[in-house]
Amino acid sequence: MVIHFIRLIALSTLTSLLLVQSAFALTQVTATVDKNPVMEKESFILQVIADDDVGTNALDTSPLLKDFIVGRTSVSSQTSMVNFNTTRTTKWTTVLIARTAGTFMIPALTIESLSTSPISLEVLKTSNQKTSASQDIFITTDVSSKEVYVQEQLTLTVKLHFAAELKRGSLSEPTLDGASITQIGKDKESDTIINGKRYRVIERNYAINPQNSGNFIIKTPVFSGEIISQTNRRSNFLSFADTKPVSALGEDINLTVKPIPDNYQGFWLPSEILTLHQEWQPDNESFMVGDPITRTVILTAAGLSEEQLPKVEMSVPSGIKVYPDQAELHTGMNNNKLVSQKKQNFALVASKIGTYELPEIRIPWWNTVTNKMQYAVIPAKSITITPNEDMANDKQNNNATNSTAQAIPTTVNENKPLETKTVIVKEASWLQWLFLALWLLTSFAWLISSFNKKKKNTKTIKAVSQSSYKDLINACDKNNGEEALQLIAPWAAELFSSANITTLEEAKHFINRTEFNQAVMDLQQCFYGKVAKSWNGNTLKSLIIDINKHPKNIQNQPITLNP
Repeated sequence: MVIHFIRLIALSTLTSLLLVQSAFALTQVTATVDKNPVMEKESFILQVIADDDVGTNALDTSPLLKDFIVGRTSVSSQTSMVNFNTTRTTKWTTVLIARTAGTFMIPALTIESLSTSPISLEVLKTSNQKTSASQDIFITTDVSSKEVYVQEQLTLTVKLHFAAELKRGSLSEPTLDGASITQIGKDKESDTIINGKRYRVIERNYAINPQNSGNFIIKTPVFSGEIISQTNRRSNFLSFADTKPVSALGEDINLTVKPIPDNYQGFWLPSEILTLHQEWQPDNESFMVGDPITRTVILTAAGLSEEQLPKVEMSVPSGIKVYPDQAELHTGMNNNKLVSQKKQNFALVASKIGTYELPEIRIPWWNTVTNKMQYAVIPAKSITITPNEDMANDKQNNNATNSTAQAIPTTVNENKPLETKTVIVKEASWLQWLFLALWLLTSFAWLISSFNKKKKNTKTIKAVSQSSYKDLINACDKNNGEEALQLIAPWAAELFSSANITTLEEAKHFINRTEFNQAVMDLQQCFYGKVAKSWNGNTLKSLIIDINKHPKNIQNQPITLNP
């Protein structure tokens, strides 16, 4: 009897399990949208529900990318039991944004072997900002210029407006093919009222440097997040707040990037304004021998980054030594324009008296307002070097100290022989020998140091690493202009290690050969020109091989900024 009862229980349990498994089988998937029609650039929610507990990765949203921007997708599962009837559901919530106005079809989406029904969606065109302002969240964009030169900097301002309470959110970065994009400063927050509706505004600024010429589209940032929508649910203690996923998209911007003009010569600097300014300390026309003089040269440019500013060099005539300090770089915003500044201090020390002519400092640049080549110039300056009395007195004192002391006679007495004080003579003679010994030791140490330094410099040229040189020759053989442009500075830095060469323009200025600079300019024109041109690396290769064989003929040539 007991055994029969156990068998009945087992059979009943097995039947229940089979029924439950049959009840939990996937039988239906549905798709719905929270609004239809919608405005272009406005976000809406697509929900897909399956009547079973399935894997969270079962839904593939890639078919939506053809016509929509697909935001974040969240997945939730729910199990409920009513009158011993258990149901399970899996729900996917995806935020979509229609790119343009028109009628679009949300395609059928498949989960396992079942598919949703397609949804016809009407997207209305946004006529003006007033329509956008009727939304709880939207993005506006503004660009400083829609037509720039290659490597000219433009500023993109992005403003996120929201009238709802944000729980969380993120703003993506703008994109532009072949350009460097950097955020300027920190986000700014403010409040504004549009058509009687109060909005909180988050402003973000970007500096964009296009590296190639042509027509491009700036893809503006996309905001994705959640807003709080208050829903009063009756409870003894609490009122719950629901969240709603939202997204916002700004207007894309058409951009025209113009190439480097064919008639431009020199380091490419496109700017609205570029100035050179100098300061002297002390501020006068006459200086004394040996006294340090500080000359400060300040280069300021609008629409250029710190990295684009060229190295400032100063030539001096014989008789004056110059010691440059580390350059100071500064960047700031002025009237929504990026302004960069390079401040370079030079310490000058004159060793001889006379009148000296300091050559002018000249930097070429391209005026993007007038579309003309201009020069920022600090005129030549004459300075007078006068004798230094303090140094002259010190020299006389040293000569007096180092000279042989004569015996000082005492008072003559006819009854006594003439006496002389020889103590000073002995002390001076001892000091003379000490100074002579110290001078000889110092001179000997200096000679050894100079010989070692000369020997070390000689080895630096002869035993230079050939890594960049071989890569540069290979790039020329392959006619790979882009790679060659990147390798010229490292090659020159290895070949002339004492020159501190870090950029292409510094390499050109240091080598200072007309045919080499022209070959590099031709290469730049092929790379940045209005129309892409094929480049043959044979000419540049021959020049590089010749320079690499005879580096001593080039080393120690002055670097000049004259075009």
